[in-house]
Amino acid sequence: MMPRKRKRLTQLNAVQSKPGFSPADTSGSLIVVLDGNSSPVSSKYFSEETRMSSRLGTDFFNQPCISLAKSFLGQILVHKLPDGRELRGRIVETEAYLGGEDEASHSKGGKQTARNAAMFMKPGTLYVYQIYGIYFCMNVSSKGEGAAVLLRSIEPLQGLDAMRQLRSAQRKGSAKPLKDWQLCNGPSKLCQALNINKSFDQKDLAHDTAVWMEPGAEALGEQAMVTTTRIGVNYGGEWAQKPLRFYIRGNKCVSVVDKKVEREQGAAE
Repeated sequence: MMPRKRKRLTQLNAVQSKPGFSPADTSGSLIVVLDGNSSPVSSKYFSEETRMSSRLGTDFFNQPCISLAKSFLGQILVHKLPDGRELRGRIVETEAYLGGEDEASHSKGGKQTARNAAMFMKPGTLYVYQIYGIYFCMNVSSKGEGAAVLLRSIEPLQGLDAMRQLRSAQRKGSAKPLKDWQLCNGPSKLCQALNINKSFDQKDLAHDTAVWMEPGAEALGEQAMVTTTRIGVNYGGEWAQKPLRFYIRGNKCVSVVDKKVEREQGAAE
């Protein structure tokens, strides 16, 4: 027997002698460890470095605000919980806030405060703020001074049981169980379901180990996208009517569907 082959057999025998070994360990396939809810937790073949290699990097986030808001549609947002479970959702709705000139933006007039500092940081920085003293909203800084994209809704893909538990903990009384499409169909609902709070403010999506984005399965064309006005920004004057909200046409997880604009855009195509 050749020395190299003998060495490989010795290594294989050593692996097979380990407690808990099963024949699948030598197949090279992905072995996933499951929790009690059969949710993927971790893989012995996926090191942190390997798993993170598919994440979207700094170059992706370094786009003008409107371009980034559109590019987010279809991408996958991930939060890895402290216990190792990963919550995943496909981004289906965003809003662009353009910085100083935008009267509906927290950075209007170029004003920088302790609260909105993340909007002035490098592209891909999370800006998480609180509304009504209870709920949180999650934004991502873009190219451009004080510009950021609000993540409005995602389509839940993984960890739905955990998302449902997190949402239920925030709801009053004996409310009806949430359907899957109701888990993340709004900016504060999204944050509740993914357990995103103020501690995530100023985290870097390109490098953080707890929260990141991964590329979606396919790129979306303009025809799959609806462009309409933002929601709840009436204080922004004429900026309230700017077409700076974007969502995936026909996706049930979108928070508010603009049927009028959809008809107009459909007629123009």
